[in-house]
Amino acid sequence: MLKYKRILLKLSGEALAGNKEFGFSNEVLESFAKQIKDVHEKGVEIAIVIGGGNIFRGISGMEKGFDRVTGDTMGMLATIMNGLALQNAIESIGVPTRVMTALQMPQVAELYIRRKAIRHLEKGRVVIFGGGTSNPYFTTDSSGALRAVEIQADVLAKGTKVDGIYDKDPMKFDDAVRYDTVTFDEAISKNLGVMDTAALSLCRENQMPIVVFNALEEGNILKMAQGEDIGTTVKNKNIR
Repeated sequence: MLKYKRILLKLSGEALAGNKEFGFSNEVLESFAKQIKDVHEKGVEIAIVIGGGNIFRGISGMEKGFDRVTGDTMGMLATIMNGLALQNAIESIGVPTRVMTALQMPQVAELYIRRKAIRHLEKGRVVIFGGGTSNPYFTTDSSGALRAVEIQADVLAKGTKVDGIYDKDPMKFDDAVRYDTVTFDEAISKNLGVMDTAALSLCRENQMPIVVFNALEEGNILKMAQGEDIGTTVKNKNIR
């Protein structure tokens, strides 16, 4: 039984690198593609926003002498490269996919148009959004929140390397406690590191729940779509 019929899946670019420091892991790409196919075959409409951290991060680029706007633009281009890599992996196992980008590059991908993106989803195509919002100073978390609201997704699913949100870093503290649910206000006031404040505020204002879960574990994307308790849900207090 599916809980969500239309999902915006936010994946980190770093996840695509697997155990590498840079680039792509074929194993991770194949795993994501297989999981997405399993969910797609259940009739779920899937849109994806993917980061570019395995190639370039705008903020870290500042440490190398790039100004913020240049660095963020390079990061947006990295998300498009990741989108094309993921598209190739998904289509290689028979799932129709479209890459849409907020930056104009017609030889590479379709320009993002909201109505066209929704139509692709309705026709059973997986849609990958690249290029962020096309503006510097916005993270791919903000892009994911914006696209989720625009396409009227049922949930913003953030796939990470960790199985939810904890009160402190579970990689450093053995006594870290995982939350089953938190409110947007709690996530912001406690600085839980779910997403940046702009993304959280946009989701809060538009009643868009967020599910944070471990997407690297095989089968978890489908379990998330079915509403199984595999992560942490962030929502407004009045939403059940």
